[in-house]
Amino acid sequence: MALKAVIFDFDGTLADSLPLCVAAFRKTIEPLAGRVVSDAEVLATFGPSEEGTIMALVPQHFEQGLRDYHACYREMHYMCPAPFEGILRIIAYLKAKGLRTALVTGKGAVSLDISLEYLGLEGAFELIRTGIPTGLNKLTGLREVLEGFGISPTEALYIGDMPGDVTASREAGMPVCAAAWCPGTDAAALARERPDYLLDSVAELETLLRSLAGEEQSFPVETRKKI
Repeated sequence: MALKAVIFDFDGTLADSLPLCVAAFRKTIEPLAGRVVSDAEVLATFGPSEEGTIMALVPQHFEQGLRDYHACYREMHYMCPAPFEGILRIIAYLKAKGLRTALVTGKGAVSLDISLEYLGLEGAFELIRTGIPTGLNKLTGLREVLEGFGISPTEALYIGDMPGDVTASREAGMPVCAAAWCPGTDAAALARERPDYLLDSVAELETLLRSLAGEEQSFPVETRKKI
Protein backbone atom coordinates (compact mmCIF):
# COMPACT_ATOMS: atom_id res chain seq x y z
CA MET A 1 0.00 0.00 0.00
CA ALA A 2 1.15 3.55 -0.70
CA LEU A 3 2.38 5.90 2.00
CA LYS A 4 -0.54 8.07 3.13
CA ALA A 5 0.60 9.70 6.37
CA VAL A 6 3.77 10.85 8.10
CA ILE A 7 3.74 11.14 11.89
CA PHE A 8 6.44 13.11 13.71
CA ASP A 9 7.82 13.16 17.23
CA PHE A 10 8.76 16.63 18.49
CA ASP A 11 11.74 16.97 20.84
CA GLY A 12 14.94 16.03 19.02
CA THR A 13 13.06 15.30 15.79
CA LEU A 14 11.54 18.59 14.65
CA ALA A 15 13.74 20.83 16.80
CA ASP A 16 16.68 20.72 19.20
CA SER A 17 14.40 21.51 22.13
CA LEU A 18 15.71 19.19 24.85
CA PRO A 19 18.26 21.70 26.27
CA LEU A 20 15.41 24.21 26.55
CA CYS A 21 13.26 21.70 28.43
CA VAL A 22 16.02 20.85 30.90
CA ALA A 23 16.99 24.49 31.49
CA ALA A 24 13.39 25.54 32.06
CA PHE A 25 12.85 22.69 34.51
CA ARG A 26 15.96 23.59 36.48
CA LYS A 27 15.02 27.28 36.63
CA THR A 28 11.56 26.28 37.84
CA ILE A 29 12.42 23.54 40.30
CA GLU A 30 15.54 24.84 42.05
CA PRO A 31 13.81 27.74 43.88
CA LEU A 32 10.96 25.45 44.92
CA ALA A 33 13.24 22.62 46.04
CA GLY A 34 15.74 24.94 47.70
CA ARG A 35 18.69 23.17 46.12
CA VAL A 36 20.59 22.72 42.88
CA VAL A 37 19.00 20.19 40.53
CA SER A 38 21.24 18.48 37.99
CA ASP A 39 20.49 17.88 34.34
CA ALA A 40 20.67 14.16 35.06
CA GLU A 41 17.97 14.42 37.73
CA VAL A 42 15.66 16.17 35.30
CA LEU A 43 16.38 13.77 32.45
CA ALA A 44 15.74 10.77 34.70
CA THR A 45 12.11 11.86 35.04
CA PHE A 46 11.45 12.08 31.30
CA GLY A 47 8.89 9.77 29.73
CA PRO A 48 5.77 11.23 31.31
CA SER A 49 4.75 14.77 30.32
CA GLU A 50 5.92 17.86 32.22
CA GLU A 51 3.40 17.17 34.96
CA GLY A 52 5.23 13.93 35.71
CA THR A 53 8.56 15.70 36.10
CA ILE A 54 7.13 18.33 38.46
CA MET A 55 5.39 15.63 40.49
CA ALA A 56 8.61 13.61 40.73
CA LEU A 57 10.85 16.47 41.86
CA VAL A 58 8.64 18.94 43.76
CA PRO A 59 5.29 17.23 44.40
CA GLN A 60 4.48 19.59 47.27
CA HIS A 61 4.59 22.52 44.81
CA PHE A 62 2.89 20.84 41.87
CA GLU A 63 0.49 23.56 40.74
CA GLN A 64 2.95 26.42 41.17
CA GLY A 65 5.70 24.34 39.61
CA LEU A 66 3.66 23.63 36.53
CA ARG A 67 2.68 27.30 36.12
CA ASP A 68 6.26 28.43 36.61
CA TYR A 69 7.56 25.82 34.18
CA HIS A 70 5.28 26.96 31.39
CA ALA A 71 6.30 30.58 32.02
CA CYS A 72 10.01 29.70 32.03
CA TYR A 73 9.62 27.52 28.95
CA ARG A 74 8.06 30.40 27.02
CA GLU A 75 10.57 32.94 28.34
CA MET A 76 13.58 30.76 27.47
CA HIS A 77 12.44 29.56 24.05
CA TYR A 78 15.19 31.67 22.49
CA MET A 79 17.34 28.63 23.27
CA CYS A 80 15.44 26.81 20.51
CA PRO A 81 14.90 29.54 17.91
CA ALA A 82 13.84 27.47 14.90
CA PRO A 83 13.05 23.95 13.71
CA PHE A 84 15.89 21.95 12.21
CA GLU A 85 16.83 23.28 8.79
CA GLY A 86 14.64 21.65 6.17
CA ILE A 87 11.73 20.64 8.44
CA LEU A 88 9.39 23.39 7.25
CA ARG A 89 10.20 22.53 3.65
CA ILE A 90 9.47 18.84 4.26
CA ILE A 91 6.09 19.54 5.84
CA ALA A 92 5.14 21.85 2.97
CA TYR A 93 6.16 19.13 0.51
CA LEU A 94 4.08 16.47 2.26
CA LYS A 95 1.01 18.69 2.23
CA ALA A 96 1.55 19.51 -1.44
CA LYS A 97 1.65 15.79 -2.20
CA GLY A 98 -1.61 15.25 -0.32
CA LEU A 99 -0.02 13.22 2.49
CA ARG A 100 -1.53 13.49 5.97
CA THR A 101 0.65 14.87 8.76
CA ALA A 102 0.41 14.25 12.50
CA LEU A 103 2.39 14.76 15.68
CA VAL A 104 2.72 12.21 18.50
CA THR A 105 4.89 13.45 21.36
CA GLY A 106 5.49 12.97 25.05
CA LYS A 107 5.36 16.74 25.62
CA GLY A 108 2.46 18.25 27.48
CA ALA A 109 -0.14 20.18 25.51
CA VAL A 110 0.73 23.62 26.91
CA SER A 111 4.46 23.50 26.19
CA LEU A 112 3.80 21.99 22.79
CA ASP A 113 1.46 24.84 21.87
CA ILE A 114 4.12 27.32 22.97
CA SER A 115 6.71 25.64 20.74
CA LEU A 116 4.46 25.26 17.71
CA GLU A 117 3.63 28.97 17.87
CA TYR A 118 7.24 30.04 18.44
CA LEU A 119 8.62 27.85 15.65
CA GLY A 120 6.00 28.70 13.05
CA LEU A 121 4.49 25.21 13.09
CA GLU A 122 0.93 26.12 14.01
CA GLY A 123 -1.44 24.32 11.67
CA ALA A 124 1.31 22.04 10.36
CA PHE A 125 -0.32 18.87 11.71
CA GLU A 126 -3.83 17.58 11.18
CA LEU A 127 -3.81 15.46 14.32
CA ILE A 128 -1.80 15.93 17.52
CA ARG A 129 -1.45 13.58 20.48
CA THR A 130 0.49 14.78 23.54
CA GLY A 131 1.96 13.12 26.62
CA ILE A 132 0.36 12.14 29.91
CA PRO A 133 1.64 12.61 33.49
CA THR A 134 1.79 8.91 34.32
CA GLY A 135 4.18 7.57 31.69
CA LEU A 136 4.84 6.81 28.07
CA ASN A 137 1.82 6.73 25.75
CA LYS A 138 3.33 6.84 22.26
CA LEU A 139 1.67 3.58 21.25
CA THR A 140 -1.78 4.88 22.19
CA GLY A 141 -1.12 8.11 20.33
CA LEU A 142 0.00 6.32 17.18
CA ARG A 143 -3.04 4.06 17.20
CA GLU A 144 -5.35 7.04 17.67
CA VAL A 145 -3.80 8.83 14.71
CA LEU A 146 -4.15 5.77 12.49
CA GLU A 147 -7.78 5.47 13.50
CA GLY A 148 -8.36 9.18 13.01
CA PHE A 149 -6.95 9.07 9.51
CA GLY A 150 -8.72 5.80 8.72
CA ILE A 151 -5.55 4.15 7.44
CA SER A 152 -3.70 0.91 8.14
CA PRO A 153 -0.36 0.88 10.02
CA THR A 154 1.62 0.08 6.87
CA GLU A 155 0.29 3.24 5.22
CA ALA A 156 2.03 5.49 7.75
CA LEU A 157 5.59 6.28 8.83
CA TYR A 158 6.61 7.46 12.31
CA ILE A 159 9.73 9.58 12.74
CA GLY A 160 11.31 9.79 16.20
CA ASP A 161 14.66 10.07 17.92
CA MET A 162 14.36 7.67 20.87
CA PRO A 163 14.55 3.86 21.08
CA GLY A 164 11.07 3.94 22.61
CA ASP A 165 9.77 5.55 19.43
CA VAL A 166 10.98 2.56 17.45
CA THR A 167 9.44 0.16 19.96
CA ALA A 168 6.07 1.93 19.91
CA SER A 169 6.02 1.91 16.12
CA ARG A 170 6.78 -1.79 16.05
CA GLU A 171 3.95 -2.50 18.48
CA ALA A 172 1.61 -0.43 16.32
CA GLY A 173 2.69 -2.44 13.28
CA MET A 174 3.97 0.57 11.38
CA PRO A 175 7.30 1.43 9.74
CA VAL A 176 9.61 3.78 11.63
CA CYS A 177 12.39 6.17 10.76
CA ALA A 178 14.91 6.77 13.55
CA ALA A 179 16.06 10.39 13.60
CA ALA A 180 19.72 10.67 14.58
CA TRP A 181 20.36 14.25 13.47
CA CYS A 182 19.96 16.02 16.80
CA PRO A 183 23.18 16.64 18.77
CA GLY A 184 23.44 14.16 21.60
CA THR A 185 21.18 11.54 20.03
CA ASP A 186 22.35 7.99 20.82
CA ALA A 187 22.51 6.62 17.28
CA ALA A 188 23.92 3.30 18.49
CA ALA A 189 20.94 2.76 20.79
CA LEU A 190 18.60 3.54 17.90
CA ALA A 191 20.45 1.10 15.66
CA ARG A 192 20.06 -1.68 18.23
CA GLU A 193 16.28 -1.38 17.88
CA ARG A 194 16.62 -2.05 14.13
CA PRO A 195 14.39 0.69 12.74
CA ASP A 196 13.36 0.53 9.10
CA TYR A 197 15.38 3.68 8.46
CA LEU A 198 18.17 5.27 10.48
CA LEU A 199 19.06 8.72 9.17
CA ASP A 200 21.76 11.17 10.20
CA SER A 201 20.36 14.35 8.68
CA VAL A 202 17.13 16.11 7.78
CA ALA A 203 18.39 16.22 4.20
CA GLU A 204 18.39 12.40 4.17
CA LEU A 205 14.85 12.45 5.53
CA GLU A 206 13.73 14.71 2.72
CA THR A 207 15.28 12.35 0.18
CA LEU A 208 13.58 9.37 1.80
CA LEU A 209 10.14 10.98 1.90
CA ARG A 210 10.38 12.16 -1.70
CA SER A 211 11.23 8.59 -2.68
CA LEU A 212 8.40 7.06 -0.67
CA ALA A 213 5.87 9.58 -1.93
CA GLY A 214 6.55 8.46 -5.48
CA GLU A 215 6.29 4.72 -4.85
CA GLU A 216 3.27 2.66 -5.82
CA GLN A 217 3.68 0.32 -2.85
CA SER A 218 4.79 0.98 0.68
CA PHE A 219 8.13 -0.28 1.92
CA PRO A 220 8.13 -3.60 3.82
CA VAL A 221 8.02 -3.22 7.59
CA GLU A 222 10.79 -5.74 8.16
CA THR A 223 13.31 -3.97 5.92
CA ARG A 224 15.94 -1.81 7.59
CA LYS A 225 17.61 0.69 5.34
CA LYS A 226 19.88 3.66 5.66
CA ILE A 227 20.17 6.13 2.83
